[in-house]
Amino acid sequence: MTVTLDHRPRLLLVDDEPTNLQVLRQVLQQEYRLQFATDGQRALELAREHTPDLILLDVVMPGLDGLAVCQQLKADPVLANIPVIFVTACMDPADETRAVEAGGVDFITKPVNPMVVRARVKTHLTLKAQEDFLRSLVFVDGLTGVANRRRFDEALLSEWRQCRRAGTPLALLMIDI
Repeated sequence: MTVTLDHRPRLLLVDDEPTNLQVLRQVLQQEYRLQFATDGQRALELAREHTPDLILLDVVMPGLDGLAVCQQLKADPVLANIPVIFVTACMDPADETRAVEAGGVDFITKPVNPMVVRARVKTHLTLKAQEDFLRSLVFVDGLTGVANRRRFDEALLSEWRQCRRAGTPLALLMIDI
């Protein structure tokens, strides 16, 4: 049995219209691993289960709309660094402003231009890879490859806040060598 690892970036495509998802699938399937959701709640579930490298998100959806989904993603420390590109038929500058304020990194109008979609996805994946690399330089000791004190302080603060919200205890043992 042969096991092959697929190292292509993972994209989550979210739209309540299956035809729009099909168009994006045709544009992106050769270069990326794709996941699909037709509503906001399912998008959040998939993002938590299989953290995507980038999300293309429709703004107008029944139930949980794209802006609310993006806000929830940005509020979750594990998912906050995933770039979100809004894909929508809305062309009003106020809609674009709301998308950016919700945490989106870009805005593509429908009907999509395949070349524009590919270029923006590639650009934001490149930026994310560079950001991840810089983050690793900041939080990992270059000699040992072990998380450093800055990473410890950040993780402790995050855990402290989570335990406070949940009302659970937090224990800490720190040994310095």
